[in-house]
Amino acid sequence: MIQRISARRNPFRRNHLFVFVFLVELVFILFAHTPVRAQEDPATLFQVCAACHTIGKGKLVGPDLQGITERREEAWLIRFIRNSQLIIQEGDPVAVRLFEEYNKIPMPPNDLSDDQIRSLLKYIETTGKQGTGNAGAATAQPGPAAPPKGQAISQKPAVTEEIPLPLERNSNRNFLAIFLVTLLIFFLSIIDLAVTKLIKARFIHVIIILTALFVMGEIVVVEAKSLGRQQYYSPDQPVKFSHKIHAGQNRINCKYCHFTAEESKYAGFPPVQLCMNCHSLVKEGKITGTEEISKIYKALETGKPIPWIRVHNLPDHSYFNHAQHVKVGKVTCNECHGPVEKMDRIIQVNSLGMGWCIECHRTREVQFFDNEFYTRYTIMHDKIKSGEKSKVTVDDMGGTECGRCHY
Repeated sequence: MIQRISARRNPFRRNHLFVFVFLVELVFILFAHTPVRAQEDPATLFQVCAACHTIGKGKLVGPDLQGITERREEAWLIRFIRNSQLIIQEGDPVAVRLFEEYNKIPMPPNDLSDDQIRSLLKYIETTGKQGTGNAGAATAQPGPAAPPKGQAISQKPAVTEEIPLPLERNSNRNFLAIFLVTLLIFFLSIIDLAVTKLIKARFIHVIIILTALFVMGEIVVVEAKSLGRQQYYSPDQPVKFSHKIHAGQNRINCKYCHFTAEESKYAGFPPVQLCMNCHSLVKEGKITGTEEISKIYKALETGKPIPWIRVHNLPDHSYFNHAQHVKVGKVTCNECHGPVEKMDRIIQVNSLGMGWCIECHRTREVQFFDNEFYTRYTIMHDKIKSGEKSKVTVDDMGGTECGRCHY
């Protein structure tokens, strides 16, 4: 009798290793798709911060971080570094003030553990103290010899880009590999449940199958939502063109360069001939010298246009017309593209997703009376005269109908 019971239990015991392997793979499924940044040293972690901050060298895109651990509590810093936008949305007065002070350019979230952030703060604190000492020592160093009379000193300051580092969109994830491994485990579990029956405990199959379905479903949803979206996209351009200098400091109107925005679907890239209106006289920049401007002359000489890379893109199934928004809707450039006059390098600030557009269409009031385009909407004018409506939104004009953007 004991031998029979033992024989019945043996199949499960013989396959306990197989069960263990399944459970290990299950743990991999649950945790591998969570973006966890490798255990990097603080100096490596700060390279991300260095795109927008300095330690003891003054403001850049964001504030100087020297002494930050003395000005803010550690718990607040951990939350802010991990997701500053969440704290801003909660209405934290310090976070909101910083956001307003630094041009409302969002700081990308950082997927770091508490210990990683603490080590980063310790690095900033230590480096800040060292920087103060070095700065004092630097003042004692002799400066460069004065140039001969009449000869200018050629200074070429380092280029700083006033944009947040483009968000690494799930850079630590490999969704395809995880999806395939999960799919393999899913089918192995189905096969074992129906055919091989190596694992006698069916609840293990149920757990594995349900978990695999959840993980694959999550991957499909996340990838589907990000399809065609590229928030925080900021590609390297063939010419280091600064909107901060042109649109900000020199106050050049956006439509001077993007002159088709009021008449066409596309805002377009300015031709080299238009650049030469100014750069036939301006042949050297204060930051880049002649290096970048020379690329304009080369394009003019060869007759080849500068291959600019478009930053703000929409999926092919979405229709967008600049003229409709800029000329008719009186939408300013900053409302969609962000404060470009404060960016050295253009970055896509808004998601440009469907929900983002619809929310604007539902709440935006149409300049109904000061625009000749809307004179033909007699029914809507009658409703306003009768008092039935006090204002007209884009939604009232059919701005949320599917066929407006997808046809």
